[in-house]
Amino acid sequence: MSKNFALIGGTSGIGLATTQHLQREGHQLYLAGRHEAVAQSMGLPFQFFDAQNPVPLTWPEKLDGLVYCPGTIQLKPFHRLTSEDFLKDFQINCLGAVAALQSALPALKASGKASVVLFSTVAVVQGMPMHASIATAKGAVEGLTRSLAAEWAPLIRVNAIAPSLTDTPLAGNLLNSDSKKEAAGKRHPLQQVGKPEDLASLVAYLLSDASSFMTGQVLSVDGGLSSVRLF
Repeated sequence: MSKNFALIGGTSGIGLATTQHLQREGHQLYLAGRHEAVAQSMGLPFQFFDAQNPVPLTWPEKLDGLVYCPGTIQLKPFHRLTSEDFLKDFQINCLGAVAALQSALPALKASGKASVVLFSTVAVVQGMPMHASIATAKGAVEGLTRSLAAEWAPLIRVNAIAPSLTDTPLAGNLLNSDSKKEAAGKRHPLQQVGKPEDLASLVAYLLSDASSFMTGQVLSVDGGLSSVRLF
């Protein structure tokens, strides 16, 4: 059965893969982000959204789900991080999601059984050097996930996905050669980096009625990095 879904950041990377996946399933999609031409090429309604300077978005009367995809990869040693670095990561990853969710809340409530999907990172549970700023911001997203899951139950489910490094434009500088991809893959028990489609499939599941007994969860999709050791 077709549903109404909002995708913030649905025109690039994991968001685009999710848009394509949900469009193939026949759902009505409403995109917000920075790449209007992508939405137009897919024949989908679009609103401009800048997570650093979010403005209220306009949604249909009812939304059955919302996915918030904008993120950052800002890797620096702690002594080089500025307060502006921390604020930027927090704004894009957490406060941008807050703004999008507040604008969509009436439409999500109107569904009666809506689902929200947010994104964290493996770096929250797996300590990694150079990740202090992004791990701090995404840790806040995990707290937001659980708080809203409690506050909005039973009408709206809220879950998050915590991926490891995924082959998207956002990670381009880290994966822009075969040697970098191979080295990054070897750091994972499954000997590979993530693909956007891996995450899109899980998003679709979390939006669907098949996951109707799940809320307040942070699901690791990280090639085993956070939980498996091979030696």
